[in-house]
Amino acid sequence: VLSHNLCTVLNVPHDPVALEEHFRDDDEGPVSNQGYMPYLNKFILEKVQGNFDKVEFNRMCWTLCAKKNLSKSPLLISDEDAFKVWVIFNFLSEDKYPLIIVPEEIEYLLKKITEAMGAGWQQEQFDHYKIALNTSREGLSAWELIDLIGSGQFSKGMDRQTVSMAINEVFNELILDVLKQGYMLKKGHKRKNWMERWFVLKPNIISYYVSEDLKDKKGDIILDGNCCVEALPDKDGKKCLFLIKCLDKTFEISASDKKKKQEWIQAIQSTVNLLRVGSPPPHKEARQKRKELRQKLLAEQEELERQMKELQAANENKQKELETVRKQLEAAAARAAEEEKKRLQTQVELQDRFSLELEREKMVRQKMEEQVAQKSSELEQYLQRVRELEEMYKQLQEALEDEKQARQDEETVRKLQARLLEEETAKRAELEKWHLQQQQTIQMTEAEKQELENQRMMKEQALQVAMQQLKQLELERKEALEQYEEVKKKLETAANNTKSWKDKVAHHEGLIRLIEPGSKNPHLITNWGPAAFTEAELEERQRSWKGKKATSE
Repeated sequence: VLSHNLCTVLNVPHDPVALEEHFRDDDEGPVSNQGYMPYLNKFILEKVQGNFDKVEFNRMCWTLCAKKNLSKSPLLISDEDAFKVWVIFNFLSEDKYPLIIVPEEIEYLLKKITEAMGAGWQQEQFDHYKIALNTSREGLSAWELIDLIGSGQFSKGMDRQTVSMAINEVFNELILDVLKQGYMLKKGHKRKNWMERWFVLKPNIISYYVSEDLKDKKGDIILDGNCCVEALPDKDGKKCLFLIKCLDKTFEISASDKKKKQEWIQAIQSTVNLLRVGSPPPHKEARQKRKELRQKLLAEQEELERQMKELQAANENKQKELETVRKQLEAAAARAAEEEKKRLQTQVELQDRFSLELEREKMVRQKMEEQVAQKSSELEQYLQRVRELEEMYKQLQEALEDEKQARQDEETVRKLQARLLEEETAKRAELEKWHLQQQQTIQMTEAEKQELENQRMMKEQALQVAMQQLKQLELERKEALEQYEEVKKKLETAANNTKSWKDKVAHHEGLIRLIEPGSKNPHLITNWGPAAFTEAELEERQRSWKGKKATSE
């Protein structure tokens, strides 16, 4: 009977011949649970395709075990609610036998039921219950969970109907995968009239019924990754409209208010997004994450226990090693006592001999002290001399730094003088060019004389401006020459300081050798002072200037 009912519920063809063949040798006694499991796995469960009603299957299993295990004490929930709690337990329990639900999942379930009832969650009360539970066991069985919820310990002040509705809502979400449900108006495809329907949203389908008892189903809206939902403006006297677009059909729906409309749009859009990425429903994904977190914490706890055992074993080994060391120290102390006796005996013998050697050491020590005093005096004189030399070296370094700075200033002035000279040369070439152009304009015909006269006046003005710029360059060159003279004086002063320090250092036995600058080639002297370039560079510039002049002519 059990096998036939299982095959009927699971939509698997029943094979009586295989049943008789499997249990052929068990006629003398009852069939054990261990003997029935191989037949169940091979001839029934392996043939299941998944196209069966899971609620009916759970109800059959509930029928088999509820009468034997369900508590006889009166509960605040009905048998139907107890069945739904039992199914929820099977969904949230751990994947090991015997099945239990851990405190974390109990807290999750009680929170869901409390929220569905619209009551506040009593965390402190559950913490006390959790502490009492952890001291005695790891979790609760299905029947203990039914007793906990049916006792009303976490639903005080709520009537049976409110608790039953809350359990039903949680059952629909966790077991039936109902993401949202409620009454809305739907526009017909043929008659185009609006009818009130009870809509039920699941992970891949929206079903609509005549009423919420789900007896008269009117149709389905198949959802996939290509579906979309859009808000519509009010029209035809209908408000809070939105549109569900699928591949083959489009559905116009009207919610009761704007809040319900927005909730339905968000719920359907979230479902479509999950279908696009291939993710499971939110409650299943959350259960998997909680399970992975518990497994991770359990692995960490086991690793911690293993490390504690290793530390305990290492501690025991250390204690044994310390005991061995203590015994070795005791033996060493005994040997040390014997050696101390021998040492005292030899000390008396050696004391007389050491007294004679001590007298000789005193005499040697006096001689050494005299030598040390003499060496200390010589060392002090040497250190004083070294300090003087160090002071002279620092002063010499300062003089060299001054000389180096003076040379840098001289080089800067030379560069400035060279730049001014180049600008002066360029201005002179430009003036000569304008002068040649004026001579050429004088030789032109009388017919062009008036026009050339005007151009000449403009060029003369430009010439005056250039002469003013030339005068300004002359002034700048003079200022640069004055700066050069100042830098030259600084350089001579630094050279004299260096020479004086060189003479001073020569009197100290040649301990410090000055670093002198290398020899320099003689510079060209112009009408404005020392030039910034050599004669060869000047000749090269003169040839360049003559070439430019010949080109302009």
